[in-house]
Amino acid sequence: MATEAFEEIAETFEFLDDWEDRYRHVIDMGKAMEPLDDGLKTPVFKVDGCASQVWLVPQIESGVFRFRGDSDAMIVRGLIAILAALFNGLPLAEVAGVDARAEFEKLGLNEHLSAQRSNGVRAMVERIRATAAAAAAG
Repeated sequence: MATEAFEEIAETFEFLDDWEDRYRHVIDMGKAMEPLDDGLKTPVFKVDGCASQVWLVPQIESGVFRFRGDSDAMIVRGLIAILAALFNGLPLAEVAGVDARAEFEKLGLNEHLSAQRSNGVRAMVERIRATAAAAAAG
């Protein structure tokens, strides 16, 4: 079950014919994200397991999950934007039920990401799920 924002990304990917265009679109999504303040780029928000530096900052209000993120790599910023589209706005209880791997498969990203990038996405998804679970537990 994907959010409307993620479905829009999937539709755009269907429209883009080749992978160079899709990568450019991912990078453009990353460029369009508001960067995190340097004060938030701290170890508490840093995601381990990513080849590049990645920070995810949760913003949970009234049982709804949201996060902001940033990276020092443009393609990774774009992947963060895709994850934000996939998870932001969901009730905390629904975050764990999102099959991020299957959703990325819809975009064809799984077979087009390097092993390091795939591991990084997996690490970000694990952090998102853990953060939502901890917030739901109170």
